Amino acid sequence: MEISNLPFGTTDWNQVERTEHAGITGTAWWRTCQFGPIRVRMVEYTPGYLADHWCSKGHVLLCLEGELETELDDGRKFTLRPGMSYQVADNAEAHRSSTVAGARLFIVD
Repeated sequence: MEISNLPFGTTDWNQVERTEHAGITGTAWWRTCQFGPIRVRMVEYTPGYLADHWCSKGHVLLCLEGELETELDDGRKFTLRPGMSYQVADNAEAHRSSTVAGARLFIVD
């Protein structure tokens, strides 16, 4: 990835408006900043969240709090705890997220 035409800046995530995204169960709350082609998000999943779709978008995702389970469309499952991350390319393994207790994530895509 090449990052160009992006001057130095800071983000106070508490000042970024939250948007609501319902799952099959639970809710995802996104705080999103767009820097040219790069989307950066702080995402909070409520306890019991299950994504309502299989995602094919590439991400770099860091778990900040809680515990996140990511299921791939081939059946494999991965659990992230604080300090763990995953990365996946666009149109690679489709994946979906869920959490029993809730999670807070930092995502770049």
